[in-house]
Amino acid sequence: MKQALASVEAGAAWWPALVEAAAGLPADKDERCALAVLDTLRPLRADAEVQAAAALHLWPALRAALPGKALEQAPRVQRLLEGLAAAGQVDDLHHHRPGQGSAEGLRRLLLALVRDLRAVLVLLAVQLVRLREAAQLPEEERRALAELARDIHAPLANRLGIWQLKWELEDLAFRWLQPDTYQRIARLLDEKRGDRQRFIDDALARIQAALAEAGITGADVAGRPKHIFSIYKKMQRKGVPFSELYDIRAVRVLVDDIPSCYAVLGVVHQLWPSIPSEFDDYIAHPKGNDYRSLHTAVIGPGGRTLEVQIRTRQMHDHAELGVAAHWRYKEGGGADASFERKVAWMRQLLEARDASDGGGDGDAALVQGFSTELVEDRVYAITPRGEVVDLPRGATVLDFAYAVHTEVGHRCRGAKVNGRIVPLDHQPGTGDQVEILTAKTGEPRRDWLLASNGFLATGRARDKVRAWFHRIDRARNLHDGKDILDKELRRMALTQADLGPVLAKFRLESLEDLHLALALGDLGPSQVTRCLHDHAQEAREPAEPAPVTRRSPPPPPANAPFTVEGVGNLLSQIARCCRPVPGDAIVGYLTRGRGVSIHRAGCPALQRLESRHPERLLPVEWGRGTRGSYDVDIQVHAFDRKWLLKDLTNLVAQQGVNILGLQSRVDDERGLADLRLAVRVTDYGQLSDLLGRLNAVPGVREAHRLG
Repeated sequence: MKQALASVEAGAAWWPALVEAAAGLPADKDERCALAVLDTLRPLRADAEVQAAAALHLWPALRAALPGKALEQAPRVQRLLEGLAAAGQVDDLHHHRPGQGSAEGLRRLLLALVRDLRAVLVLLAVQLVRLREAAQLPEEERRALAELARDIHAPLANRLGIWQLKWELEDLAFRWLQPDTYQRIARLLDEKRGDRQRFIDDALARIQAALAEAGITGADVAGRPKHIFSIYKKMQRKGVPFSELYDIRAVRVLVDDIPSCYAVLGVVHQLWPSIPSEFDDYIAHPKGNDYRSLHTAVIGPGGRTLEVQIRTRQMHDHAELGVAAHWRYKEGGGADASFERKVAWMRQLLEARDASDGGGDGDAALVQGFSTELVEDRVYAITPRGEVVDLPRGATVLDFAYAVHTEVGHRCRGAKVNGRIVPLDHQPGTGDQVEILTAKTGEPRRDWLLASNGFLATGRARDKVRAWFHRIDRARNLHDGKDILDKELRRMALTQADLGPVLAKFRLESLEDLHLALALGDLGPSQVTRCLHDHAQEAREPAEPAPVTRRSPPPPPANAPFTVEGVGNLLSQIARCCRPVPGDAIVGYLTRGRGVSIHRAGCPALQRLESRHPERLLPVEWGRGTRGSYDVDIQVHAFDRKWLLKDLTNLVAQQGVNILGLQSRVDDERGLADLRLAVRVTDYGQLSDLLGRLNAVPGVREAHRLG
C-alpha cells in the first residue's frame, strides 16, 4: 500500500502522514481489497483525494493509524468518507428488501446522499472488485451482490459514461445471476475477448488508412467489442437469435461536420460490403429524443460483421451530455432537471480529467464552477417497506402520503419520521424513513387546502384533495363553504361586509357559487377578505378635487397616519374599541375635546355613536405610505393542553409580532382555554398571516380578531 500511495502525485500537506501510516501497518485482506480498488481507479484518472478516501474507507486500520489532525486538514476527503458511509443505506435497503421499491429511486437516493459525486467512482470500483472475487462467496451472498450491481451500480456507470466499469459490472452481474445463459452466449462467441479486440484494432487501422487516402483528416476513430450482457439485451429486445446480430463488434468515427459524416460513410462502404437492412440515417431523420448519428453494418475483415457509427463531435457531445444522453436512449427513461444536472456535472468532470495530463487543479476548478448545480431541489424519502418516494423540496409528510397512494393520503391522520411522531406539515429530508398513520376509514380535511396552514406543498396532492370534495353532494359543499366563509369573516371581524365586490372580482354569479368555490378549494378564504379590504381602499381613493373658493386647510404632515377630508392638522387617534390597522376600512368620529377618533367601518361602538350623532362622522383614509405599529386584540379559543401558551407565544415571536398583554382563563371541567392577546402589528397583511398560523396550532379551535 505504501508504494501505491507514494506513486500518487499529491501536493497536500496531509499526504505524507497517510503514506507513513500505511507503511507501519501489516498487510491483511482489507489492504488487498483497497489495493485492488486503487488499481481500478487509476485508469479513471482518480485524483489523490479520491484514492485517499478509497484507502481509508476500505482499510479501517489505516484510518485508525492516521493522526486525527491529518484528516482535519483534508475536509474534502472527510466529505468523501461521509458520502461513502451514507451510501451504505442504499445497499441495506436493496439487500433487506429484494424486489421491493424502485431501483431508479434507489439510484436517485444514492446521488442525493453523496454530496461529493466523486464518491460514486469509489463505490463503482469497490463493487467491481467484489464481483471479480464473488466466486469465493456463498451462493446467496453472491446473488445479492450481483443484483445490487445490476440494479444500482451498472446503470449509474452507464449514466456517468464510465464505460471501463460499466461493461464489466454488467457482465459479471449477468454471469452470477444467469450463469447458464451467460455460458451459452460465451460459447457462441467463437473467439476470446482478446481476439475480438485484435479484430477491432485491425478494423480501426484499415479505416484510418482509408480515410487518410481519401483526404479526410482530423477524424477520431475508436471502438470496443460488444460485451456478453449487451449481446443478450440486444437478442431480447429485437427477438432475434445470435446469428442475426450484426453489431457484436463496433467502431465509432467522429468528424468535424455533417458533409464529412457522409464522406466517411462512403469510404467505409468502399472498404467493405454493407448490409443494407442495417443502415440507419439518424442525421436526416433524428430519433424522437434528438439522437443524431449514421449507423451502418458491413462485412469486415475475415468475413465478420462490424457496426460503424459516424457522427460529428457536436452530435457526440449532445448524445453524451444533452437531452439525448446515451443512457436515456439505452434505458428508455427520463430524469428530472436537478438529477440530470448532477449526472452532467459528474460526466464533465470525467471528460475534463481525460482531456488533461494532471487533473488536480483543473478538477478543483471544475468542482468550484459547478457547485451551484449541486443544489438538490428534490427529496428522496423512504417508506417502511424500503420504497423511495421522490418529492420536491419543501414537500410535507402529507404530500408523501398522497405520493404513496391517494387513499393513504385521504385516510392520513399522522406520521412518524425516523420513528418520531411529527405534525402533518413536517418536511422530511432525503433518506428519512416516513411512516404514515392512517384511520380505517377517513376523508381529507378542508383546511388541508389552505396555503397558510402549510399542509400541502405539491399541486398533485392538492388536486387529489379537491377531487375528493368535488365528488361529495352539492348540499354538503354549500353548507361547508358557508361555514368556511362565516368563520373567516368572523376571524377578520368583517361580518357586516358587503360581498358584492367579491362576486364581481371572481366572476361568481351568486353567493352559492362563492360557497361552492370555498368548499372545493378553488378559492381561499383569505382571498375573500383581501378582496374586501382592497375594495374598501379603492372606494376611499379621493375624487378629482373641485375648485375651492375659500382658503384650503393646511396639508397634513407627510408622515401623518390619517387624512381627514377637508380638515388639516387635526388631532386624531385610533379608537380603543376596534383598533383598526392599515388596510381596514375606517371612519372618523369627531369627539368633544379629543379630536377625531378613528374606527373600523362596521365597529359596533361606532354604530351606536352614529345613531345618536350622525353629523359627527367624517370621511377618513389612511395616509400615503403609512408605516408604523398598530395594536390589535386577538381572541384564541383552544383545548387546554401542556405547552399551549408556550407554543402560541413562540409562534407570535417568530412572526415578528410584539405581545403587549395576555389574559387567559381555563375551564377545567370542559378542558377549554380562552386567551386574549394584545399584539402590535404593522399592517393588515401581517395580522392576517398571524391569524392563519394561530388557527393551525394544534389544539386551537379558533383564533379571531376582536372588535
